[in-house]
Amino acid sequence: MGPGRAGALGLVLGLLLGVLGGAASEPHSLRYFSTAVSDPSPGVPRFMAVGSVDGEVFVRYDSETRRMAPRVDWIAENVDQQYWNRETENLRGEEQTLRLNLEILRERYNQSRGSHTVQVMYGCDLLEDGSIRGFQQHGYDGKDFLTFDKDTLTYTAADAVAQITKRKWEEDGSFLEGRKFYLENTCIEWLRKYVSYGKAMLERRERPEIRVSGMEANKILTLSCRAHGFYPRPISISWLKDGMVLEQETKRGSTVPNSDGTYHAWATIDVLPGDRDKYQCRVEHASLPQPGLFSWESQSNLIPIVAGVAVAVVAVIAALAGFAVWKSKQGKKWK
Repeated sequence: MGPGRAGALGLVLGLLLGVLGGAASEPHSLRYFSTAVSDPSPGVPRFMAVGSVDGEVFVRYDSETRRMAPRVDWIAENVDQQYWNRETENLRGEEQTLRLNLEILRERYNQSRGSHTVQVMYGCDLLEDGSIRGFQQHGYDGKDFLTFDKDTLTYTAADAVAQITKRKWEEDGSFLEGRKFYLENTCIEWLRKYVSYGKAMLERRERPEIRVSGMEANKILTLSCRAHGFYPRPISISWLKDGMVLEQETKRGSTVPNSDGTYHAWATIDVLPGDRDKYQCRVEHASLPQPGLFSWESQSNLIPIVAGVAVAVVAVIAALAGFAVWKSKQGKKWK
């Protein structure tokens, strides 16, 4: 069965019903994101929804195509056309609902013009120890609006306008119980099912390629540790001095997807040039049997290596040139 939508003010989330799959041996996550925009810029749809498993988008819907479509092979190969028809119908209903609620919130915030957005995010996690987590969050213009607590069956409101919706939703006990059941049961069941579909891709292990570099300016050396081409997404990159982790001194970038489905991430630290040998980058990832330690070798240390390689290349070129001359002379004798 496909998702269902219901609830006070009509602003609810898709319910995905499925058959319980096999127990997961790895931690996994299922996420859904929906966004409605009142005055979109060129190229931006008025409504868009995506679903992701372990951070990888596997389905997408927008107000321009008005169809739920696969984004990865493993979902396209394991569901039938009825699945896509149901998902499309449900997302068309959610599109209409979110756009209506966007207008309601603009009125309540007394906003007559300008571009505004309503966002909904929900999903569940299956953790390594077998425990589960579920969440549902609503946002307006990029800020928190309502957050659902499935254990207390209550919403946390960010402001006075959100309090209005909070009171209405909390009056409907069956609505709250439905959200709780979805997060603790239906969502987990579908997560397990999706993982079984894409197991070969989702549970693969690709080791990160690590590159440590340094750049000195104004008597400060910035050491950079970059991890590229790893999967799954979770990774820990830390800088150590004399074996001690420097958490506050480390600057980290976001973990960003590559075009091939892997990820890259980085971490930097500013040090005194004379202390560079005291620092190491530590990388922890599911593909590594144990954390790896990496140090920076300055350019001066690489010069002998580069020079040696250059000499070898010249020697090879010279040998090939000599062989070509000899061959040409042999060719003349054969004529």
